[in-house]
Amino acid sequence: MRTALAGIVLAAMCACSRNPALVAAKAPSAVPSAIVEVGGGKQVSTIGTPLDQPVVIQVNDAQGAAVTGASVTLRSAAGVTFQPAAGVTGSDGQFTAIVTLGSMAGRYQIVGATTGAGGKPIEIRIDEIALGFEQNQGRVLSDAYCGRCHDSESTAERVSNYDNLVAKPHAFSDGAFLNKMTNADLLAIVSHGGPALGKSAEMPPYARTLNRAGIDSVIAYIRAVADPPYRPRETVYAQR
Repeated sequence: MRTALAGIVLAAMCACSRNPALVAAKAPSAVPSAIVEVGGGKQVSTIGTPLDQPVVIQVNDAQGAAVTGASVTLRSAAGVTFQPAAGVTGSDGQFTAIVTLGSMAGRYQIVGATTGAGGKPIEIRIDEIALGFEQNQGRVLSDAYCGRCHDSESTAERVSNYDNLVAKPHAFSDGAFLNKMTNADLLAIVSHGGPALGKSAEMPPYARTLNRAGIDSVIAYIRAVADPPYRPRETVYAQR
């Protein structure tokens, strides 16, 4: 009986020794010096849903070579989840995670971190955007009516008309230009076309295509994806 019991214990110990989860992590192949983004930044998603593409970051050494086995952690605002939230880089020096944004609309910043020489933390910050209901409705309408001209890239689902236009439309993310326009300006140009603001007639009117709520949702979407971010003008109160 004792012999059988000893055999069971020995077998369990051997199984544990072969379990990768119980084996001490190996040291990284080199000392981490930097984290860089490989992909997944500046995505636009709906609140509470995963980003379309995973976030991929890479750990490099001082010579810019990929570091294998470097520990990586991800963090963000409350409500943001990662699959996984921590791990080690693979043979390509990369760490990949599926990210689900929180339940509040707005911009989220993801922080990826590893440890460098002397225990010094090394971080990278990646921005993502979560759309609320109205903003997401605006994105749907933008894809249906606006993207063909305002997006210069053609896809399998949509051929861009951008190159055929004399006056090149601005991407809705072009905050450097669109942030200077008021909501009233955007309402006028979407409703009545370019001539409403003295601009090209190649921008057609949409007042007969979209109702006011639809146009407002497109404006909300434009404000949400602006880069640099849109900052509403401060409210001015009349003095007595």
